[in-house]
Amino acid sequence: MATFNLNINGESHQVDVDPTTPMLWVLRDHMKLVGTKYGCGIAQCGACTVHVGDNAVRSCQLPVSAVGEQEITTIEGLSEHGDHPVQKAWLETDVYQCGYCQAGQIMTASALLKQNPKPTDAEIDTAMNGNICRCGTYTRIKKAVKLAANGES
Repeated sequence: MATFNLNINGESHQVDVDPTTPMLWVLRDHMKLVGTKYGCGIAQCGACTVHVGDNAVRSCQLPVSAVGEQEITTIEGLSEHGDHPVQKAWLETDVYQCGYCQAGQIMTASALLKQNPKPTDAEIDTAMNGNICRCGTYTRIKKAVKLAANGES
């Protein structure tokens, strides 16, 4: 076990865990931030996506020891009242069905828009590729990303 000082959603936290513990389990089990979901465990589905700095990262394969001083943002920390432009666009376009993948989808989309505020359709497709939605809401996801990019939400 080792002690790690983490910056999660703008707050400092200290956890005592094995250095190889994936951030997903630190967030869910130690911080009780359960919005980040376990999907596949091999960084292929995107349900566990969080921001490390400004980058979308799969937390199921990110050991806590690799985080260092970087800020971690989860879906709970994306906006205080659920009013981030991507979250608003998600609601406006009725993206949700089962909702399981949506936190990871939103985190990926918001990281894309922070780095590229006006992405093309191809850039949206590339960025969102690998975020799996078993309900098949891909068309609405793309529409929501474009809506948020255009500032219409």
